[in-house]
Amino acid sequence: MPAASPLRVVVAKPGLDGHDRGAKVVARALRDAGMEVIYTGLHQTPEQIVETAIAEDADAVGLSVLSGAHMTLFKKVRELLAERDADDIVVFGGGIIPEADLQPLADLGVHKIFTPGATTTEIVEWVRANVGDASATTEEPQDA
Repeated sequence: MPAASPLRVVVAKPGLDGHDRGAKVVARALRDAGMEVIYTGLHQTPEQIVETAIAEDADAVGLSVLSGAHMTLFKKVRELLAERDADDIVVFGGGIIPEADLQPLADLGVHKIFTPGATTTEIVEWVRANVGDASATTEEPQDA
């Protein structure tokens, strides 16, 4: 049986938020864990993010939002993915997101939100366990 191809994850900074250090740290951690990461850069529209995810055949999209526009931006990305028949792309994210918004985001179809204090190890392990073919196994990651 051929080896499974690495997970492909688009990491994006939607909206006008200009702070991307956290997104870059997460992108590097995912890459270092053996995933293919496409970082879109700052100031991306939901349309650009979805287009990139589809063009890159992504398994997941990770959104970093610090601007307070998370409800609008996550919702739009999920809607655009649905319109493009790409609901199989897992959407997760992180940033400064109030706890009161976590359930409404889950109700929109956002699979996971990492709030401040989440470690890169926690994020990598969640992606491995919940995205693509990796979700079929619950074994511990082999490369730490």
